[in-house]
Amino acid sequence: MPRDGGLLTTAHINELLKKYDKQGPRYTSYPPATEFKGMSPQEYLGSIEENRTVVDSIAPLSLYIHIPFCHSPCFYCGCNKIITKNRSAVREYLDHLRKEMALVRLQLNVYKRPVTQLHWGGGTPTFLDDAEMTELMYQSANYFNLSNQESRDYSIEVDPRTVGRERIDLLRGLGFNRISLGVQDFNEAVQRAINREQPFADVQKLVEYIRARSFRSLNFDLIYGLPLQTVESIKATLAQVIQLSPDRISYYNYAHLPQRFPAQKAIREEELPTAEQKLMILTTIIETLTAAGYLYIGMDHFVKSEDPLAIAREEGKLYRNFQGYSVEKASDLIGLGVSSISSVSNVYAQNAVQLDAYYKALDNNQLPIVKGHVLTREDMLRRDIIQQLTCYRFLDIDRLERLYQIHFTEHFQSVLGILRQLEHDGLIAWDGFARLSVTQTGSLLIRNVCMVFDEYLGKNTEKANGMKGSFSRVI
Repeated sequence: MPRDGGLLTTAHINELLKKYDKQGPRYTSYPPATEFKGMSPQEYLGSIEENRTVVDSIAPLSLYIHIPFCHSPCFYCGCNKIITKNRSAVREYLDHLRKEMALVRLQLNVYKRPVTQLHWGGGTPTFLDDAEMTELMYQSANYFNLSNQESRDYSIEVDPRTVGRERIDLLRGLGFNRISLGVQDFNEAVQRAINREQPFADVQKLVEYIRARSFRSLNFDLIYGLPLQTVESIKATLAQVIQLSPDRISYYNYAHLPQRFPAQKAIREEELPTAEQKLMILTTIIETLTAAGYLYIGMDHFVKSEDPLAIAREEGKLYRNFQGYSVEKASDLIGLGVSSISSVSNVYAQNAVQLDAYYKALDNNQLPIVKGHVLTREDMLRRDIIQQLTCYRFLDIDRLERLYQIHFTEHFQSVLGILRQLEHDGLIAWDGFARLSVTQTGSLLIRNVCMVFDEYLGKNTEKANGMKGSFSRVI
């Protein structure tokens, strides 16, 4: 196989697919959430209490609020969501969010910590009406120290079908300075196949008004691997995306897991692109966007060269977490709402996924934590490695050896053969000593490279071979 480190050509594809078309984690955390075990609120608080520097901290904080409601199902979606037309459901949810905020403020001692990053995700956050969104921001300010600094990153996920000019004005007035539009694809046939019809002209008008209201950043969320997509259809969508010129583009790999997400059963599998087609589509996306001036900064993100994420990558401050890539302005993340995940110091903790269990815990004045993971020193080492690979596509081995007091080749003796195979296949370049780099070809299969250092996959043969239904396919 050619080892020039270039992007894939047709001649490479079949050989790579045989070896690397597996299931694997997306590595928004390490260990992945699939490794979280049962954890009570008391265990969570006790683990944090052991770290006095966290308890007494006044360091910046990141806050995520999950709004699970949607008016109608998008067939591709794998998020934790509730399809409803019942407006009273929002009232009950907001009341319980307020209870959770009060418990977090009281029990985690976070009220002194400025919230420099805030994100509302879903579901569809704009399912809330104007009064409800205003109330939620007010309650957030009541229980947390929301920053008023211009440098803050306050973002919200927006379904373009649910907002107009007045709603954009409200979001700006509430303090949001970043917007992420769920675009997915501009091809009308693809939109119909995923139950997400939104004309290009409507999105174009919305983008123009967002620009007029001086939001600092506009992101497009798109997906490749959807039904009826082809290289040619993707080229057409990319031309329209480039015309609208968002500051950031997140181009996610569609994960077809109908056994986990029932709405995906409405997607006809025979209309999905093959693995070979998906690799060609991804190559087309990278080549087209980079030619248009975007930087490919990570697993699924593209940004303009002047974007803070591009600058953070140059300065070594880029970070990947449950919301994707971000500038590391806060080391601790508090997740609020059903299914949300918190990351505080060396502890991951996830809220109840089912709404009834979430409500029951809060009605009993308990944090709705049901599972989590306390990271070991080995976890921290491997998390560091996976962060370096996903954010910078290289490993500074000298730094790892100094920081963790290890000898790299001895510590990872069991996977040296796999690393050499990756090198032979043109996915990495390694001098055997100080530096390991991911090639352009390897960047397309970065999850495979990260999986080499995933101790949990290595301990479980079934998972290592791709446990059916647990993870999306890498390709």
